[in-house]
Amino acid sequence: MERKEFKPDRVLSYFKAEWPVLLIVAISGLIYNVGLLAGPYFEGQMTGHLIDILNGKAAFRAMLCLVLIYVVTIAVVQISRYAKRFYVRRFANNVNRRMKQILYGTLVRKSRAQLQEEGVGNVMTKAILDVDDCVEGMRKFTTEIFDTGVALVGYAVMLLVYDWRLALLSLLFTPFSYMCAAWMKKPVQRAGAAYKKAASALSAATLDRARNAVTYRIYGCEDARVEKYEEALNTYEKTAVRNNVWQSALPPLYLAASEAGVLFILWFGAKNVLGSGWSTWDIAAFTTFLSCFTKLVVKSSKVAKLFNSVQKAEVSWKRIKPLM
Repeated sequence: MERKEFKPDRVLSYFKAEWPVLLIVAISGLIYNVGLLAGPYFEGQMTGHLIDILNGKAAFRAMLCLVLIYVVTIAVVQISRYAKRFYVRRFANNVNRRMKQILYGTLVRKSRAQLQEEGVGNVMTKAILDVDDCVEGMRKFTTEIFDTGVALVGYAVMLLVYDWRLALLSLLFTPFSYMCAAWMKKPVQRAGAAYKKAASALSAATLDRARNAVTYRIYGCEDARVEKYEEALNTYEKTAVRNNVWQSALPPLYLAASEAGVLFILWFGAKNVLGSGWSTWDIAAFTTFLSCFTKLVVKSSKVAKLFNSVQKAEVSWKRIKPLM
């Protein structure tokens, strides 16, 4: 079968070119994220054993065996996590190198007039900052497919097995955080685009001052250029702060929205333990369900954060795509 030609202006081509690395990421990621379900299960079992020991219904030896199995299981899970993250980083480094090689190859073939028309600061920003942001978005997307996607499915299935009614009720708020992330798409992209534009202007002003400093001093224009540079710097600072606010302030709001479902667990879960709820639980089952929900909420908040990272990468890709 004839190998398909690599297309540097297609994001999917970069994923296809790194398929051996991504295969290792997929295998280790599945082991890691499926193994994450062992955490809430063993936490619940150990809580139940501890209560039985305190009540004189179980021996310490059973607890010790359970702890040893838990430690071995978590060790296997964390080794898989190490392998996954190592190869995800290798994937990102390979893509970064490939993108910059293609981009630099395009730039060196352009004439001086074309580069000046493009803008020196704009070219510098695209060659360094935009490529890095684009690759970072691809890396986070690859990471969160397993760390969030597979883990969320596993946690959700586990909650449904324990009590499907309470699971559905407690998960009502999770889609709301995703909707909030979707609503924030345009403001995040506008802030990112403004930041990149200001960074390009500042790079051009910095290069201009370094290149023509003596000329400006001879003709008495140094004060005017300093004022112009300070203006570019202030614009850059304001857009950088605004961009960071959109990137950093939203994830805690997504997490808070998802965590609202814990109120239903505390109320209806207690009824299950008392024998008057939808299911019959003991303390171990209640602890497992609560721990599983907490981990699911943390993972779901990363999905919303991933949306913002992908939106930021999308802005960078649109800027560098004509040069690929």
